Amino acid sequence: MSIEIERKFLVHDTAFLSGFIGERLVQGYIANTARATVRLRIAGDRAWLTLKGRSHGISRRELEYPVPLADAELALAELCEGPLLDKTRYRVPHGPHLWEVDVFAGQNAGLVLAEVELGSEQETVDLPPWVGEEVSTDPRYYNVNLARDPYTGWSPDAQ
Repeated sequence: MSIEIERKFLVHDTAFLSGFIGERLVQGYIANTARATVRLRIAGDRAWLTLKGRSHGISRRELEYPVPLADAELALAELCEGPLLDKTRYRVPHGPHLWEVDVFAGQNAGLVLAEVELGSEQETVDLPPWVGEEVSTDPRYYNVNLARDPYTGWSPDAQ
């Protein structure tokens, strides 16, 4: 079983994305319990199911399985709770890391998050100048919670 270790940051200015090509992702959540989350995601003509364990700091178990596109489209339409997440993901190299920058649309429009995956919780990261506040352990910014409580519904002082 693999372990995902990632740090997540707010991004306030996306000018640095000029020249990068993003990929649209649509995802929904089939289940979310105290022990695990079950997510379905489509990117282009690919789809996969992801099982994520409970977070422990910035680490958690993660398992991914490919799913036929037609099955994923049907499941997103009929089985997922809350609004689907719609975002464009940009892969941006900085130092030895590849950052994933998600520009949200729909009910989470206005939110931009940057994530970096690490090999260990102790790994140091050279932070790019375009990242802002770290929100790695703030549950409001977990994708599953953004599906339940979209960013556009937050009060301005909570953003």
